Amino acid sequence: MFRIAVIDDYQGPGAALDCWRKLPADTEVAFFPDHVRDIEALVERLAPFDAVIAMRERTPFPADLLARLPALRLLITTGMNNAAIDIAAARACGVTVCGTRMQSHPAAELTWALILELARRTGAEDANLRAGGWQHGVGLDLAGSTLGLIGLGRLGTRVATIGAAFGMRVLAWSQNLTAEQAAAVGVTAVDKEVLFREADFVSIHVRHSERTTSLVGAPELALMRPTAYLVNTSRAPIVDGPALLAALHEGRIAGAALDVYPVEPIPADDPILAAPNTVLTPHIGYTTQGNYTLAYTDAVEDVTAFLAGDPVREL
Repeated sequence: MFRIAVIDDYQGPGAALDCWRKLPADTEVAFFPDHVRDIEALVERLAPFDAVIAMRERTPFPADLLARLPALRLLITTGMNNAAIDIAAARACGVTVCGTRMQSHPAAELTWALILELARRTGAEDANLRAGGWQHGVGLDLAGSTLGLIGLGRLGTRVATIGAAFGMRVLAWSQNLTAEQAAAVGVTAVDKEVLFREADFVSIHVRHSERTTSLVGAPELALMRPTAYLVNTSRAPIVDGPALLAALHEGRIAGAALDVYPVEPIPADDPILAAPNTVLTPHIGYTTQGNYTLAYTDAVEDVTAFLAGDPVREL
């Protein structure tokens, strides 16, 4: 029997899919909706399994964890990039690592949900209305305002297109972006300093790496106007957390919307939970029914191909 663990299946969307019926008959799947942070408890849970299917970067797989899972033969990550898996260490342990497809549009759509919440405060207005109030605040116009994008890849381009549809002026910057690339999608490429000075909404769409760690720090936040907002649906380390907290508490920026955090699930004592003028969501940028269906269907294909001796989407 080839045993498979599907971990971090928050709310159980993976377990509810029909794709698992396509697995070979000599396989067994166990679903775990809870997140295990303690490495000893994680080793105990995963030790019996031949394969693990991990949802994005919810659970890291560093070298020391992989070395303690001798039965593990196949590790699948949803998506084709996972910075939380030590792929070299996995190979050294004889573990094949494969990925799956995931769609980028859900993250772009969440970015706009957050921007719209910052601009119109529909959630706060709903809560105020239910509490007996009426018209608690005054909204902001998106038309005529400036959207600044840090990164103009596939996701950033989608966000830019929607911004233009709202009638926004769209600026972009990244370390390798050219004016020609930006103009091709109707965006103006600018220096990083110009973007932070002129944008009413700054939204981050670059991958996390050593090069992008603290890319948005105290100097960049200091350039923003007190009426400007920061949106991060990418990865938490791209923004200097203490610098952001200081800017929020001191009122140097109007607010921030975040979907990503240094530790996830977020601890109850994380200071961002008490920061003013924030909209916070629990890393739901990619969590749509379509993405779960696509990723887990591919994961079943990964398992089947591995057992047939011909792995697909190997990382």
